[in-house]
Amino acid sequence: MRTVIALLFLCMAASTTQAQTTLKPGDTLNISVLQDPKLDRSVVVDPNGQIAFPLAGHITADGLTPQKLEKILKARLQRNYKDGELEVTVGLANAARPDVPEDDLKPKIFVTGEILRPGPYAVRQATTLVQAIALAGGLGPFAARSRIQVRRRNGSDETIFHFDYKAYESGADVQGNIPLQAGDVIIVPERGILE
Repeated sequence: MRTVIALLFLCMAASTTQAQTTLKPGDTLNISVLQDPKLDRSVVVDPNGQIAFPLAGHITADGLTPQKLEKILKARLQRNYKDGELEVTVGLANAARPDVPEDDLKPKIFVTGEILRPGPYAVRQATTLVQAIALAGGLGPFAARSRIQVRRRNGSDETIFHFDYKAYESGADVQGNIPLQAGDVIIVPERGILE
């Protein structure tokens, strides 16, 4: 009987700890919308603490629990779905690992948005924007190919580079394929209805 009570206590403590988990930059989240499986995807909390999600835009996730983020996503997505209440699930797939110092020392770039495998990628050698997109599995089916951004922070300033993947594919813009630097954030937005 004591063993059963001890196990119940441990299970309750574990679920309380998981419920209190707060999100931070570098965490990978699995988000699913029961009523619209096309929206199911993995997203990474970028260095600014935000995620990008189709039809919901940019949301600050840093410091939120997965359950609080579910509520925010549900509220933002609900206005696009009039037939009943949405079921949105946010799961922490991969937590950022601050306990491994060598990972923190590796220079990284971050790829987020409408990309097949968003997340942080270690930069071991000179990497261009197109190479980083390829590392992340390529553009997603709803990617706005002509509005890709690279955000680079220099101290308190931020520089934004715009890249037109369509023009690059056709050979019209080879200059936009810039070399990346550690800390660069590549944002691939979702295309609009008329794009």
